Amino acid sequence: MTDPHAIQPSALDQLPDRDPEETAEWQASLDAVAREAGPHRAAYLMRRTLERAEAGGIALPKLLETDYVNTIPTSAEPGLPGDPEMEARITAWNRWNAAAMVTRGAKHGVGGHIATFASAAWLYETGFNHFFKGKEGDGSGDQLYIQGHASPGIYARAFLDGRLNEAHLDNFRQEAGGNGLPSYPHPRRLPWLWEFPTVSMGLGPLSAIYQARFNRYLTSRGIKDVSASHVWAFLGDGEMDEPESTAAIALAAREELDNLTFVINCNLQRLDGPVRANFKIVQELEAQFRGAGWNVVKTLWGTAWDELFQLDTTGALVRRLREVPDAQVQTYQTRGAAYIREDFFGKDPALAEMAKLLSDDKILECFHLSRGGHEARKVFAAYKAAVEHKGAPTVILAQTVKGHTLGEGFASKNANHQMKKLSVDEFKTMRDLLGLPIKDSDFADGVVPYGHPGADSPEVRYLQERRAALGGPAPARRTHALAPLPAPAEKAFASFDKGSGAQNVATTMAFVRLVKDLVRDKETGRRWVPIVPDEARTFGMESLFPSLGIYSPKGQTYEPVDRDQLMYYKEAKNGQILNEGITEAGSMADFIAASTAYATHGEAMIPFYIFYSMFGWQRTADQMWQLGDQLGRGFLVGATAGRTTLTGEGLQHADGHSPVIAATNPAALSYDPAFAYEIAVIVREGLRRMYGEAKPGEDQNVFYYLTVYNEPVPQPAKPQGLGIDEGIVKGLYRFNTAESAGVTVPANAPRLQLLGSGTAIHWTLEAQRMLADEWGVAADVWSATSWTELRRDALEADAALLRGEERLPYVRQALQGAEGPVLAVSDYMRQVPDQIAQWVEQDWSSLGADGFGLSDTREAARRHFGVDAPSIVVAALAQLAKRGEVKATAVKEAREMYGL
Repeated sequence: MTDPHAIQPSALDQLPDRDPEETAEWQASLDAVAREAGPHRAAYLMRRTLERAEAGGIALPKLLETDYVNTIPTSAEPGLPGDPEMEARITAWNRWNAAAMVTRGAKHGVGGHIATFASAAWLYETGFNHFFKGKEGDGSGDQLYIQGHASPGIYARAFLDGRLNEAHLDNFRQEAGGNGLPSYPHPRRLPWLWEFPTVSMGLGPLSAIYQARFNRYLTSRGIKDVSASHVWAFLGDGEMDEPESTAAIALAAREELDNLTFVINCNLQRLDGPVRANFKIVQELEAQFRGAGWNVVKTLWGTAWDELFQLDTTGALVRRLREVPDAQVQTYQTRGAAYIREDFFGKDPALAEMAKLLSDDKILECFHLSRGGHEARKVFAAYKAAVEHKGAPTVILAQTVKGHTLGEGFASKNANHQMKKLSVDEFKTMRDLLGLPIKDSDFADGVVPYGHPGADSPEVRYLQERRAALGGPAPARRTHALAPLPAPAEKAFASFDKGSGAQNVATTMAFVRLVKDLVRDKETGRRWVPIVPDEARTFGMESLFPSLGIYSPKGQTYEPVDRDQLMYYKEAKNGQILNEGITEAGSMADFIAASTAYATHGEAMIPFYIFYSMFGWQRTADQMWQLGDQLGRGFLVGATAGRTTLTGEGLQHADGHSPVIAATNPAALSYDPAFAYEIAVIVREGLRRMYGEAKPGEDQNVFYYLTVYNEPVPQPAKPQGLGIDEGIVKGLYRFNTAESAGVTVPANAPRLQLLGSGTAIHWTLEAQRMLADEWGVAADVWSATSWTELRRDALEADAALLRGEERLPYVRQALQGAEGPVLAVSDYMRQVPDQIAQWVEQDWSSLGADGFGLSDTREAARRHFGVDAPSIVVAALAQLAKRGEVKATAVKEAREMYGL
């Protein structure tokens, strides 16, 4: 069995040794040090030598881990500017009010988190006082991804700043009355404060990377110079276990995003206990980020440790810190000096001697209180190093104590994430520790008071002056008063009205063709952001490569293999397309950054993200909720849609349910267009609603989801008549009648209404012909472009009735007077069309592709699911037979006739 610690062969082993004698001398020197001074001294010298080689540009593999000490030694720390004592008082007030807010809310049972901000207070305060640029200065300011569980501390600071009052704090997590504060960062709930929703954990770090990358994209394309903006992402060490947290760290390093800093609050605890009980999370994260190419700054120990490190002449202390697992570090936090002397120092004779020089108070100060993340000077040094580092993103690993300053009942206890309140006595102890001027008499009836030094106090003036110098309040979201984008030329949309004639065109191709025309628009074309996860050729988008270019910060440093072809693979620094590789999560993060640029940067961008529909809502629905929370705008396009149109790929690609998931998101306007002209109408309306002149009371903060298909069929011309466009937008219109379709039916023939969406409309039209020719039945065909929008309109009508307003659902208006029963058909599970069943006055039934997909031809799959034209005919006859309008035997005859 191979020893995992053994030295493995390297590329150097394959090269001839030019001077074996010199090599032997180096090896002998190392052996001598190990023999005379011990292996730890040998390891120390090797580390220092490798570090020197790296600093000198000698090509060697990088060290993935460094010692468990601060990256920046005390002697190299820059002086802390400003007034440290004043900043300490401000931080004390914020600590107090954050804890008071959650404790006062606990009596209402609304929950909240106290311990996270207690550990991270200085990580935020140092940034607010010295680094985070606001939006009232030049440019766009910085983008702050706040750790969601720390939100009470951010509210507390806004209270001190005068942006919130006591009533707001008392309505933490109580929003129904209209004056409350959301539990976590939610732009949709508090849009003047929060920019980025960060609690679904893992999405914050992923989005921060792509936000920093999108900032570079905007600058490179000449849309807006945002090179002065810096992206700060505040994360928990437990959160880093989410796959999304580290999914894109290689991209950040590869593209040298030195406008990005991760600040990971390493309090060593997740929700239920230690993050790495038997290991060391800081070392693990350091290796992970260093391996990916990030600059890593460890801020672990406070100044109280300086004396201990100076006494460590043998390296025993550093060795012991590296070997003690995180869970034991947490135990030291809760135990007395005697235990620490025995368990920590007693393991090594050199440490035991060192401990004799330390008082109990000194030991407790180091092990209970002194962490790098709790000292403004240490944090300032790390932040300064981060913003000054060039060529790579920086991650700061700041060690803290979860529950710091909240008392012995909180600090490092496994349950502290679920602990929602402090007792009055605990608050008084905290008050004394923080030195706050709050009297015992202020605790009226046992209720903890909020604390505020006064609007004109030195603390508030200092806070506001610091923020003014940095460009205004933070965090803050600004919705700029942007002029509506001009509508593109009507020609781009009208070209679809005449249909495709005899040419077969898939709706996926129709959408791509529309976008090709729109990106050429002189007014708005440059604002389109095409996003695709390495499937552009599948969707027929390769023709956009040479005309728009694929964004790359490096440009194109090679000659593409297809350079002599018309549609060659072209990368460019100012490329417009974001071709992300095989990452739907990364593509969605791109989309979110682009879709919210109207607020983040004051620049309206029009993203469209096209993807295999199966891998959109099913795979990244959490990000689509994030998109809605962040008030994003744009077009999501689920291509190769439907359960039976991509059947060669099997059930893994067979989407029968994306509209169901999309229907759950209130910000998503979900459409399943059947024809090219419908796509044109929907996109035109989407551009107007999201980017143009809004109608009174209309919410512009929506996004569109369109399903498009890879099934080439002739595209019909747009029907003539009033209300077609309105019906397309609202979700339903009559495409034809039996008479206008040109089929022959006898007078007084039984009649029914066939509703189809997406590619199912074609089977429905075939069934219309079969019903007339073979069964003497008249069928009118309706195109249901959006079952979901029909349902939402109906729900709003129901709510209006309860308010005493007379309003008829649009679906009922559209079908009013239509003869016979209604049969709805979809390439999705029946739950999709059944959304509107209760508002249809006629007898209702539906057909859909329920169950798993399968590999076969489209025809066989449709027969399998019972949605092909013969199956529709049989279902239609069954409805009519139930009403006595055709013979009961007709159903059996039809089944036998079609082999069903």
